[in-house]
Amino acid sequence: MSTATAAQRRFKRLFAYPAQAVLVYALFYFFKLLPLDTASRFGGWVGRTLGARLGTNKKVKRNLTNAMPELTAAQRDAIISGMWDNLGRIMAEYPHLDEMEGARTEVIGREHLEAATGKPHIIVSGHFANWEVLPVTAAKQGLLLQLVYRHANNPYVEKLLRKARAPSGGKLARKGFEGARSVHGALKNNQAVAMLIDQKHNKGLPIPFFGRPAMTATAVAELALRYNAPIILCFIERLNGANFRMIINPPLPMPAGMSETDAVRDILTRLNAQLEEWIRAHPAQWLWLHRRWAD
Repeated sequence: MSTATAAQRRFKRLFAYPAQAVLVYALFYFFKLLPLDTASRFGGWVGRTLGARLGTNKKVKRNLTNAMPELTAAQRDAIISGMWDNLGRIMAEYPHLDEMEGARTEVIGREHLEAATGKPHIIVSGHFANWEVLPVTAAKQGLLLQLVYRHANNPYVEKLLRKARAPSGGKLARKGFEGARSVHGALKNNQAVAMLIDQKHNKGLPIPFFGRPAMTATAVAELALRYNAPIILCFIERLNGANFRMIINPPLPMPAGMSETDAVRDILTRLNAQLEEWIRAHPAQWLWLHRRWAD
């Protein structure tokens, strides 16, 4: 480790992370004091107002232009504004996750979640609407999921987010060795796991996504084949404000008569195709911030 790198890490640990945490905690408890609908509405306004001014908005425009070149400039701008609105709402809704089920969330295909209780299943989704609705809704009907997530770099913020996710009731495991060990253990013990599968994975396979190869993690397909675990794809749709529809697809048909390599590629291709179909139908509700493609 170089001296400069060590100094940078020390600076983050002693100054940058605590300063960031003060701001995040202040916003979290400010939104917690507000009624959910008010918090969501104000968070959407903040997202729309500030998002377009951030440097990362260039990545959003590039991703959207490359994925859907047929859109007009006005259509792209409307989608981008909607994406920032949705992201702002998500941030404001974190203190209210325990209110995100029941009358606020319409569930289509609930029977598929019920079938996953007591059996090894893999529940997959993407960064749609408010993706935290999935584990909360599952928990309310008795299905506690083993969740795999990307932890926050800031340890103070990470602590707050884990606390906010408590209504999900499931076990949280960070991506990497901890997550892999927890997932294998859960599937061996006839439990369901949940993961978001729409991010780039440099060690994955190049699978078509919006007509272009996108590096896609292979774990979901490999685990399904190894443990004979059905894959259930879920979509979250924001209806209006802090109200949602969760669509739970039937288990993905598993390939037969293929080598494991071909079966993995087949599963990932069909999953990416279904993700793309939903994103095209609701482009403003997907998180275009990811560096999903190579450029």
